[in-house]
Amino acid sequence: MPAGSVSDPRAGYTVGAVAERLGVPTATLRSWTQRYGIGPSRHQPGRHRLYTEADIAALERMLELVRAGVSPAGAAEAARGPQPAVGDHTALLAAAFALDADTVTGLLIAHLRAYGVIDTWDRLCRPAFGEIVAEQARGTGCIDVEHLLSWCVASTLQQSHPASAARTAAILACTSGETHSLALEALRAALAERDIAALMLGANVPTDALRDALGRTPGPATVVLWSQQESTALVSAVRACADTGARVLVGGPGWSSALLPGGVEPVGTLAEAVERLR
Repeated sequence: MPAGSVSDPRAGYTVGAVAERLGVPTATLRSWTQRYGIGPSRHQPGRHRLYTEADIAALERMLELVRAGVSPAGAAEAARGPQPAVGDHTALLAAAFALDADTVTGLLIAHLRAYGVIDTWDRLCRPAFGEIVAEQARGTGCIDVEHLLSWCVASTLQQSHPASAARTAAILACTSGETHSLALEALRAALAERDIAALMLGANVPTDALRDALGRTPGPATVVLWSQQESTALVSAVRACADTGARVLVGGPGWSSALLPGGVEPVGTLAEAVERLR
């Protein structure tokens, strides 16, 4: 460590010591202080301001957000605030209706960091989408808000929980014609959080493509098929997967009235799906 960079923790930390600890240039830290108000809070007359551990924790949060793709301004706004209350989606909805993708992303990352994927999906994202759908039912034109929030959730989950390098535990796919894949993205991220790999095929996967993917998967295969609506609950796709010898799980409200073949496993929640695939 360069001479002069060590600080007394009881007094605080110099900008040089903090820059070395975080691995960023001192110029960056000074810029963030000037532009966004994220900086040292301890001041002694006649001396430079010093960083406290709380100041450094805020910088660490900001740095994590910036590295995840949030703009410095959005990251600073999220980092300055206290730890989010679990499931408090008021600020998330306000940012979504303002089409403020930076703030939405920052709030999502903060909640993911504090509470993990399952609680973020079940207690933050799903209630927020529920309120947006309710607004749409009342005639509010907010399809753009739903799409923005969906994009932010998907991109945040992909950035914060990239694909695991472990052996693939399951193939995740929407049935042919089904375009709603966000719940599967949440499942993929929740598995990655536990170092369980999954192959994400995404939306609108033709049945033939499911067969091909299962044929390329070594060993006993598992597939999770998502259907949001009854019209895409294709029992033919389920049978095609089962005929390959694969274990088949189905999720989503589309399957609620479907007559499924024996041995197929319906899953009702994200936590249940994760537990079945562990």
